[in-house]
Parts: sequence; structure tokens; C-alpha cells
Amino acid sequence: MRTVVFVLPYPAETSLRFARAFSELKGVRLVGLGQKAPTGLAAKPFSTFVKVADCFDPKQLIAACEKIKKRYGGLHTIVGVLEPLQVALAQARAYFGIPGTDPRTADLFRDKSRMKDALRASGLPCARHKLITSLADAITFVQQVGFPIVLKPPAGAGCKATWRIKSLDELQGAIAAIHPRVDNPTLAEEFLNGREYCYDTITVKGKVLFENVSRYYPGPLEVTENPWIQWSVVQPRSLTPDLNDARDMGRKAIKALGLGTGFTHMEWFRREDGSLAIGEIAARPPGANFVEMMGYGHDADLYKAWARAIADSAFDGPYERKYAVGCAYLRGIGHGRVQRVTGVKEANAKVGALAMKTRLPKVGQPKSDHYEGEGYVIVRHPDTEVVKAAVKTIIETIRIEYA
Repeated sequence: MRTVVFVLPYPAETSLRFARAFSELKGVRLVGLGQKAPTGLAAKPFSTFVKVADCFDPKQLIAACEKIKKRYGGLHTIVGVLEPLQVALAQARAYFGIPGTDPRTADLFRDKSRMKDALRASGLPCARHKLITSLADAITFVQQVGFPIVLKPPAGAGCKATWRIKSLDELQGAIAAIHPRVDNPTLAEEFLNGREYCYDTITVKGKVLFENVSRYYPGPLEVTENPWIQWSVVQPRSLTPDLNDARDMGRKAIKALGLGTGFTHMEWFRREDGSLAIGEIAARPPGANFVEMMGYGHDADLYKAWARAIADSAFDGPYERKYAVGCAYLRGIGHGRVQRVTGVKEANAKVGALAMKTRLPKVGQPKSDHYEGEGYVIVRHPDTEVVKAAVKTIIETIRIEYA
């Protein structure tokens, strides 16, 4: 029996989906480790659960895993899905001599400045960037690339804590709020303009065995800056030849950063002149229902596919790409709690037959501070244009009111 330690700070459903995939593998004993133990059905995947005060602390992870190792006689792997966990997980694996992403590689994916340096050294296009420690640093960078620029933490995830800066006044205000220092720098990047996509893969021993491309409508930064926007992601039915250059770029990025086995999530841009640029790439599964969408598109369990790759260094595909899939994310103008949701009946009459999974906002639930919003609808159809029209109908028809 192989003991897999699955680390999750809190028993959120987004993490539990991945945990369940490990629990369903043959010969796996799944041990949970985190700051709050799941209860009821959420605890079912785990044979036991070990609590720690801070599972982002490598020392506490290692100490807890020592106890698990003694109890069960060994550890097969230590895994988790959240990006801020990846370096600590790698350090724990290295301590126990367990195969998997090593600390150097995990840190290279996590530190967006070092990541971009490595990508550029391999001849791959990405945003010009600089670690800044003062307003003077930031002004020097702006003189090189011009406005707008983006400010973000070097180890940020997605668009969290990201600022788009369009003028000197905005730059001065942002620097005053962020207080960058030599021991706590901020990453400045040129603003990439163009159509934004993501490229997701499952790799085993450095070989890409599954890949997927999706497009954002609109891009994540605009979604983050405007918390009322209802937005969507569309996964096309086919990986058409016009995506070949981006897929090749993604494979080269994975090779340049040295990932062996795991999920990757890369955000990239197609500029108006047709050229490409990498936004950033993460060595973990994507969020925002992307894994579920990929499953609907291929009639396959991509949660299990990732678990098989990690636990068994195996892949059960290839999977046939049967459908285009879209997800509409439901948000609204205002603050407080959901008071009313309108347009659901009308949207259902127009596109309800395409819906694979729906989570509608509930009256009384608080407005989310996450870009995914208060609910979503996942649709699929063999025709990509039908899916595009469906998600457009959903976000234009359903409205959320708060009080």
C-alpha cells in the first residue's frame, strides 16, 4: 500500500476534487495534512488527517510527514495543488528523498522574475521585467518600456495583488502603497496587450502527454480590475494549426524550466501583429474549473489523469477531443450579499440544453472576493461557435443584485 500525503490548508472543494482522484487509485492510502480537518463527506477520501498550524512552513510539513512515515512505514509522495505550497512541498520531498519536482525547479516556477530570466535565456518571448526596490527603480523601468506597466509580487499567483499602472501619478501612489524594499522587492513588467489564452499540460518525466488551449474573454487582469464583469473561458473543439506555434512555445517553456511530472498552466498572449509572448507559467493544476472543462471536452477524468501521472508515472490517454467547452462566471455590480438573481429562466430557455454543470448564486451568500464570482455555468457542444454564443448569452442575460 502506497502512502500519499495530500496537503491542503483548508478543505475547499477545489482541492478536495484532486484529493478524491488519489483516493480512487489502486493501492493508495491517502493521508490529508492541513490546518483545518474536513468533516462529513469531505473527509471520506482520507484514511486519516493530520493537522498542523501552518502547512506552508516546510519545517512543520516535514515534522508531520515524519509522524506519518513512522505510522505507515514509508511515504510514496507528498502533493498539493495550491501554488503557494509548491516550494514547501518540494522541500519536504527532497528531505525524504521522494521523487517529484525538486526545490530548485519549484522555486523557478514560483519566482516569476527568475522564471522570465530562464525563459528569455532559452530564447522564449515574455514580458520585459525588473525587480524594483524603490520609486527610482520603477521610473527607470518605465523609461525603458513605457506605460502601462504591471506591478505584482514576484511569487504571486495569477492576477492576485496585481496593479496596472498607466501614469506617473498612479506609479507614485502604487509605490507608496506597496513599499518595495531590497529585502522585499516588487516585480515590474511591461504590459502585454493582445488576445489572452492559456496552455495547460500533463507531463510525465518531461514529456507532454496531454495539452489543452483555452481563451479568456476578457483577460484575467481586466476581470480582476473590474469585479462586476461577468466573463468566460472557451476551450475550442480542435487544436487548430494556428495554435501550433503557441503549443510549441509551451513545450519549450516546460523544458526550459525543467519540469518532470505534473500539471502546468501557462498564460500567453497573441499580439495584434501575430507575435507571441508568455505571461507566466505555473507548475500546478489550473483553477477556475479548467480541469473539469477539459474533462467535459474529452469525456475523460483529468483529475484522475493528473493523480495517475503523479502516483504512477503513467497516463491513460490519449483522449479524443470531442467537444468545445465554455464556462461563464457569474458576478455583478455592488457589495454585500446576493439579494436577487434574474435572467436564469430566460438563459435556460436559450442555452440550457448545453449546460453540463451549473452553480447559481444563492440569495444571502456574500459577494466573493475571488475573480470566479458567486457562480458559474459550464456548457459544451461539438461546435465551438455554438459554445461561444452560449456563454455570451449567459453573461448577458443573468444578473446578480446585492444588498
